[in-house]
Amino acid sequence: MISLVYSPEYAKHHTGTHPENQRRLESIMNYLQEEGELEKLDIQEPVPASSEDILRVHTPHHLNYLKSFSEKGGGYLDFDTFASPQSYEIARLAAGGAIKASELVLNQDYDFAYSLARPPGHHATGNRAMGFCLINNLAVALEYVRKRYGLKKFIIFDFDAHYGNGTAEIFYHDPQILYISIHQDPHTIFPGEGFIEEMGSGEGKGFNLNIPMPPGSKTSDYIYILEKILETAYTEFKADFSFLDVGFDGHMEDPLSSLHLDDNFYPWIGCHLQKLTPKMVLVLEGGYCYDAMARSNLKMIKVLRDKITNEDRWQAQGELKVKDEIKRIFKKIQDTFSPYFTF
Repeated sequence: MISLVYSPEYAKHHTGTHPENQRRLESIMNYLQEEGELEKLDIQEPVPASSEDILRVHTPHHLNYLKSFSEKGGGYLDFDTFASPQSYEIARLAAGGAIKASELVLNQDYDFAYSLARPPGHHATGNRAMGFCLINNLAVALEYVRKRYGLKKFIIFDFDAHYGNGTAEIFYHDPQILYISIHQDPHTIFPGEGFIEEMGSGEGKGFNLNIPMPPGSKTSDYIYILEKILETAYTEFKADFSFLDVGFDGHMEDPLSSLHLDDNFYPWIGCHLQKLTPKMVLVLEGGYCYDAMARSNLKMIKVLRDKITNEDRWQAQGELKVKDEIKRIFKKIQDTFSPYFTF
């Protein structure tokens, strides 16, 4: 079973014509309704994350500044990150959505719970809002779970087109958290980080695993490399709990990346991950083509709800055609991470 955690209050994070706007969530919810799927899903309301929850991840200065900035009327926090008068409270609600999703899974109510929230979070660092993100929703939820439920080891898989630099930075020294991100080559896209060599530091070295994909990468390229990495990573790391950072901006119709994923990638990854982890919390990040986002999201939800694990139906018939460059990227990952994983 899967539950969606959603609130119409997210619309109060007013961003006007900014790419990260309320039409993103409206398109998802309207499409679910139009396709007759909304009534088949259990929709849960989030509650705001407490300051205590958020301060496990973010500095007091960051939280106080964000609150003050919003209360004074908001504006641009940096060149592309916008806050409106109610954005601080709605960002707390988005973080609370990820916590609620985690509770639904850990309390044995659902196998999968999906926080459909905005603003997104994976670019927000401990002391800075950036990349459309104000509070790091997933990181707040993870630390809540670690504190409340006493779990020790966590795996995060992030397939947003952009590297989740905030999440990576927050957990960069932590050997109990494996962060895997597949994203567009950072030479060619924001935030300019997420290279293979960025593999964690200190005790956390080897637990920040980046898969940078060249512009134009297709679903077949993603399937090729993820089949070689994910099963080994999940099996050998043996996490107590799993998070999935969901981004639809790698879709070929999305204006903010140069990746060429099609609708079929999203149900494929849902099928694949079900074989690796029986329970999982999903947290929405990017996706800026409303139609592609709505279609792909529904396909992914369906395979999780219906426990579909047949990946073949989402793959092109015949042998996957994979660029030589993708094979070279995998070989470099294999060599770099050989002390840590047996890819």
